[in-house]
Amino acid sequence: MRSPRLAALELKRFGRGRLPAAAMAAMVLLPLLYGALYLWSFWDPYERLDRVPVALVNEDRGAESEGRRLAAGDSIVKGLRDSDTFEWHETGSADAREGVEDGRYYASLTVPADFSERVASSSGDSPQAGALKVRTNDASNYVVGQISRTVFSEIRAAASSKASRGFYDRIFVSFATLHGRTAKAARGADDLGSGIGRAQKGAGRLAGGLRDAEHGSGRLKSGTSRLHTGAGTLKKGSQRVADGTQKLADKVDGVAGTVRPFLDEHGDEIGTAARGVARTSKTLKDNLDELPAAARTARTDSREAADTLAGLYRVRCEGPVELDSSCPRLKKAADAADTAADVAKDVDAIVKQQDLARVGEGLDDLRTQANALAKRAPRLGEDLEAAVAQINKLNKGAHQVSRGAGRLDTGLASAETGAARLDTGLGKLTKGASTLTGGMVRLADGSTRLAGGLHDGAKKIPDYDEQQRDDRTGVLADPVHLTSGKAHAAPDYGTGFAPYFIPLALWVGAMIAYMLLPPLNRRALAAGTPAWRITLAGWLPVAAIGVLQAVALLSVLHWGLGLRMARAAGTVGFLLVVALSFTAIVQFLNARFGPAGRILVLAMLMLQLTSAGGTYPIQTSPDFFNAVHSFLPMSYVVEGLRHLITGGELWPVWRACLVLLAFTAGALALTAVTARRRQVWTVDRLHPEIAL
Repeated sequence: MRSPRLAALELKRFGRGRLPAAAMAAMVLLPLLYGALYLWSFWDPYERLDRVPVALVNEDRGAESEGRRLAAGDSIVKGLRDSDTFEWHETGSADAREGVEDGRYYASLTVPADFSERVASSSGDSPQAGALKVRTNDASNYVVGQISRTVFSEIRAAASSKASRGFYDRIFVSFATLHGRTAKAARGADDLGSGIGRAQKGAGRLAGGLRDAEHGSGRLKSGTSRLHTGAGTLKKGSQRVADGTQKLADKVDGVAGTVRPFLDEHGDEIGTAARGVARTSKTLKDNLDELPAAARTARTDSREAADTLAGLYRVRCEGPVELDSSCPRLKKAADAADTAADVAKDVDAIVKQQDLARVGEGLDDLRTQANALAKRAPRLGEDLEAAVAQINKLNKGAHQVSRGAGRLDTGLASAETGAARLDTGLGKLTKGASTLTGGMVRLADGSTRLAGGLHDGAKKIPDYDEQQRDDRTGVLADPVHLTSGKAHAAPDYGTGFAPYFIPLALWVGAMIAYMLLPPLNRRALAAGTPAWRITLAGWLPVAAIGVLQAVALLSVLHWGLGLRMARAAGTVGFLLVVALSFTAIVQFLNARFGPAGRILVLAMLMLQLTSAGGTYPIQTSPDFFNAVHSFLPMSYVVEGLRHLITGGELWPVWRACLVLLAFTAGALALTAVTARRRQVWTVDRLHPEIAL
C-alpha cells in the first residue's frame, strides 16, 4: 500500500464519531493556546499602564525665588495628573509606604518638602539639586518596577530640564542687564572722552597763555631790574646833589657876608656846578618816566595769567566728574599765579604811592633852577641876597628829591624781588602746563581706548529678546536629544514577541499530534512495507495537521490580534516549512525512543526556548546556551520570522529554510532507519521497560 493511502487511513479514523473529530479539532487549535493566547495577554501592555495604581505624594512647601512664588512640586503633580502614564493616587507618605508594601500600589513617587527650595537654590550661593523619591516593590511585580523606574527617570529629566530652563533664563536676563550697563558705561566713556578732549584743548591754551605770561614776566623782571638800577643811580645822584647843595647852602649861609668877593671870584665855577645839577636832574626824570608803564604792564600780564589758570581749574576740577589726577598741581599753579599778580599789583601801587609826577616835577624844577643859577652865576655877586635865597631853595629841593629817590629805590627793590619770584613761578607753571598737556594727551588716548573697549565688550555681551532666550534656554537645559530610528519597527509588544511564540506553538502542536497518532503505522510494519513508506505514512498525517495548525494560528494572529507582517506570503510559506520540519523531528524522537521520546521532545522544547534568543539577545545568556544556539532549529526559525514579520534582509530566511530542510531530511532518514529496525521483533519490544 502506498504512503499517501496509509496516511489517509490514519486521518480517516478521526472522522468516525464525534470524539475523534473533537480530538482532531483540538490538535489543530491547541497551538492557539501557546501562540495566540500568550501573545494576546501582553500584546501591548504599555497602552494600559494608566491602569497601574501608583501613589503620588506632594510634600513640597514651595519657596520664594527673586520675589516670586515657586511651587515646583505642584507643577510636577499637575503634569502627572494630565498624563496617562499611570493611575495616579494622590495620598500621604504613610499611606503610600503601606500601599507599596501591601501591593495596593506598585510604586510611589514623593516630592520632598524642600524640593522647591533646592530648585530655587540654583541662583544662590549654595546650589543644591532637587531630589524626587521613588519606591518600588519587586515582590508585587518586577516588570512594573522596571517600567516605573524608567518612567520616573523621564519625569526626573523633564523636571530637571524645566528647572534648568529657569536657571539659564536668569543667566540670559543677567547678560541683557550687563549688556545695557556696559553700553551705558561706553556712552559715559564717550562723554568722558569728549570732556577730556575739551580739557586737552584748554590745557593747550593754558600752556600757551603761561608761556606768554612767562615771556611777559621775563620782560617785567628785566624792566624792574633796570628801573631798580636806575633808581639806585637816581638815589646816589640825588644824594650827591643834596650833599652838594647842602654844602653850598652851608657855605653860602656861613660866609654870606664875605661871599661877595668869593662870588665875584668863583662865579664861573658856580655856573658850571649848577649846569651839572641840571643835567643830572634831566637824566633822573627820563628814567622815572619809564617806571609807571612797566609797572602797569606787569600788573596786567600777571593778572591775565592768573585768571586763565583759575578759569581752567574751575572747568577741569570743580565739575561733577574729575577728569584726571593733575588737579592738585593745577591748583598750586593757579595759586602761585594769583600771588604773582598780587605782587605786580603791589609794585604798581608802590609806584603810584610815590607820586612820581611830583618827583618828576621836582626834578624839572631843580633842573630849571639849576639852569637859572647857571645863567645867573656870573652876576651872583651883584645879587647875593637873591642868590642865597635861590641856593637855599635849591638845597631844599635837592633834599626832597633825595628822599623821594630813596623811597623809590626801596620800592623798586621789592618790586624786583617780586618780579623775580613771579618769573620763577611762571616758569614752573609753564613746565607744569606742558606736563599737564602731555598727560591730557595720554588721558585722551586712554579714554578713547576705554570707550572702544567698552563698545566692543557691549557688542560681545549677548542681548537676547524673550524668544531668543527661550530658544537658548531650551538647548542648554536639554542640550542632547536622542533621535531614535528603527530600521524595521515592530508596532507593538506582541509583534516583537510573535517570532518567539509561533514556533513554540507549532512545536507543541507537533508534540500533541504524535500523542494521538503513532509515529509509525503498526500494520505497515507488520506487513513488511518498505521503511521509507512507513516513515512517510507516519509523517504526512501529522505534517498535514501541522500545516493546518500554522494556518489557523497565523489567521488568528493576523485577523484576531492585528499582527501585521512585512512579507505575509513569505511568512505563510516559511511556517509551512517549519511545520514540516518540526513534525519530522518529533516523529523521529517518538519513533526511535518510544515512550521516552515524548520526554525528549519536551526537553528539546525547553532547550530551544532557552537558547533561541527569543526574548533577550543570545549574547546575554550563559555560555552553555550560546554553545547550543547554532545547533537547534528554533534559533533559525525565530530569526527568520523576525525578518519576515518586521522586515529586513532575506538571507536569514533562506538560511533558516536550508537548515530546516536539512533537519527534515535528516529526521526522515533516521526515522526510516528506525522503521527498518522496528520490523524486527525483539524481547524489548515485546516487554518494554516503560510504557506511556
